[in-house]
Amino acid sequence: MNNNDIVQKLWNLCDVLRDDGINYSDYVTELVLLLFIKMVHENTEAGTLKKHPLPQGCRWTDLNGKSGINLLNDYKRILLSLSTGKDALGNQVHEDPLISAIYADAQTRLREPRHLEQMIKTLDQIDWFSAAKDGLGDLYEGLLEKNAGETKSGAGQYFTPRALINSMVRCIKPKAGEVVQDPAAGTAGFLIAADAYIKQHTDDLYDLTATEQSFQRNNAFVGIELVPGTRRLALMNCLLHGMEGDAEGVVHLGNALGDSGKSLARADIILANPPFGTSKGGEASNTRDDLTYKTSNKQLAFLQHIYRNLKPGGRAAVVLPDNVLFEAGVGTEVRRDLMHKCNLHTILRLPTGIFYAQGVKTNVLFFTKGSAKDKHQQENCTENVWVYDLRTNMPSFGKRTPFGEQHLTPFEAVYGQDPNGQSPRQEGEYSFNAEQVEVAETDENQGVDSKLAHSRWRKFSRDWIREHKADSLDISWLKDKDSVDAANLPEPDVLAREAKDELEAALSELDGLLKALEGAV
Repeated sequence: MNNNDIVQKLWNLCDVLRDDGINYSDYVTELVLLLFIKMVHENTEAGTLKKHPLPQGCRWTDLNGKSGINLLNDYKRILLSLSTGKDALGNQVHEDPLISAIYADAQTRLREPRHLEQMIKTLDQIDWFSAAKDGLGDLYEGLLEKNAGETKSGAGQYFTPRALINSMVRCIKPKAGEVVQDPAAGTAGFLIAADAYIKQHTDDLYDLTATEQSFQRNNAFVGIELVPGTRRLALMNCLLHGMEGDAEGVVHLGNALGDSGKSLARADIILANPPFGTSKGGEASNTRDDLTYKTSNKQLAFLQHIYRNLKPGGRAAVVLPDNVLFEAGVGTEVRRDLMHKCNLHTILRLPTGIFYAQGVKTNVLFFTKGSAKDKHQQENCTENVWVYDLRTNMPSFGKRTPFGEQHLTPFEAVYGQDPNGQSPRQEGEYSFNAEQVEVAETDENQGVDSKLAHSRWRKFSRDWIREHKADSLDISWLKDKDSVDAANLPEPDVLAREAKDELEAALSELDGLLKALEGAV
């Protein structure tokens, strides 16, 4: 049984628990509270964890084998003890702030003991030896991804595809001894991928000294997450991957746009996908005197935080929506400041449909603090911006057409081996039938060789961006087959009339529905 099979088996338990009034979102919370206790047991038995992090009386062996109301009451007692560090009589059972953070305010909504018993029996029936070969942390990651795909809401809409995370990490190439941060950590996917990359290149850290290993486990990775429930998932995720962090764990609770972000030490690497639901939400950044450009747009606020929090020579890869590339006013000022203080060397235009928030258009910005020649330079650091268009005339990705690492391989090839984007580069990359794609009548194609105009990989100088785009980074030159030519649109009054007719029809349907519902009462 592989990890995908196990994830599906665990997910199927939700159908049973619906009888207890538990939906998908509640189910994931219920499952992870119990699953973490089980995984700690399995990791301890296998010797992966040097010592059992859970106190006596709060372990898997204190649950399995029991049944009925005694089982449910014991489980409630365990959750309370793990959350508060004390038992029902007030006796101290543990003093681990990380365990208290993971189980903060943890409660079960299960009312039927038989449902808890069924969950425990299912977890005991899984072939954990086979699961461990793939990594119990990876199994947990799979469950989080399943939740993101099914719920279509909450954190799910911001769940970054694993293929994209891994590709960004391979481009940035984190090394042992570097501080890696994610100010919008979510379930810690970027930090865990960076840790896995470093372990892969250091023989699972055995190439390092004891001091260096300790740094990797406790100090190398720092994330910030605003939502307590999501942070709980992140802390569990990190522990199952052998990442302990400081006294607060790898992922701290707080707002990176407020004091929590301001107090962060400078980082060697920042990997992030700031939430892109609505552009509002950046107001907290207005209280920070270290961010020059005041804005309520949280993506612009996050971008400022990220490039300012890099050490000289530090590098970043950040997922950002299209509006950051073209928004006027403060947006223009932030982009100019970014290109002044950093070498914005690469932009990857991502296809639509790869995030669970359907239709959102996003990009990855790769940049290094300072210029290619001087990491301490603070002005005019960007000379050229290379753009890879992985969006135009690409498939509509989703469940039927999953986005995978094979779609990012051509980009990684032209990005090169240098993590700062300084590998020798040459324009021209024609993957995914680029030569058959029409080209647009834009400034990007003026005076350009016709073959190069069909390339997905182009270079634009800082001067050209200033003169032709007024410092907008919304750079595109291929013509999508589904794009609408503005010259062929109907007159505005025709469009307005059509919109009015559609709205009136919708209101009429709603009136009919309301009358039907009133009649049914």
